[in-house]
Amino acid sequence: MKKYFYFLSFLLLLTSCTEDVRFNNPAFQTLKDNTFWRAQIYKAGTETSGVFIIEGSLGYEKISFQLPEPSQKTYILGIDEVAKAVYKDTFSGQEVEFSTGEGKGSGQIIVTEYNTVENTISGTFKFTAINVDPAAEKQAAYFTEGVFHKIPVSSVSNFNTN
Repeated sequence: MKKYFYFLSFLLLLTSCTEDVRFNNPAFQTLKDNTFWRAQIYKAGTETSGVFIIEGSLGYEKISFQLPEPSQKTYILGIDEVAKAVYKDTFSGQEVEFSTGEGKGSGQIIVTEYNTVENTISGTFKFTAINVDPAAEKQAAYFTEGVFHKIPVSSVSNFNTN
């Protein structure tokens, strides 16, 4: 009888051991001020002005990158207005915006893959963005270990130019 009990216990143990693996494909995530941040909505594409945008949003928060083109290369931030990163929180009453640009902020966006067959873009990023309100209490936001992976690139302009 003991043998049957052990055999059934062992069989139950084997059948209940499953791996519940979930892949983040696509993904847009980073450490925002050392706190994990993962976008729920992401997109990429070209604005009507010709600027290439990669965007990830989580509720009222949005991170967007402006690039001159979606080429595989490293874009340095804080040098000019051509390549820049923006973080916005549009929660009512607590609106805040941080940005890189000419002479403000620093960092880099590395496009590691631009797949024109599958229409996806992947890469990494890290940046320090400066508050657009110089009188604000918090003057900088820090984004490290950022990754965007297989973000769908739209062939139709689907971005607001705000």
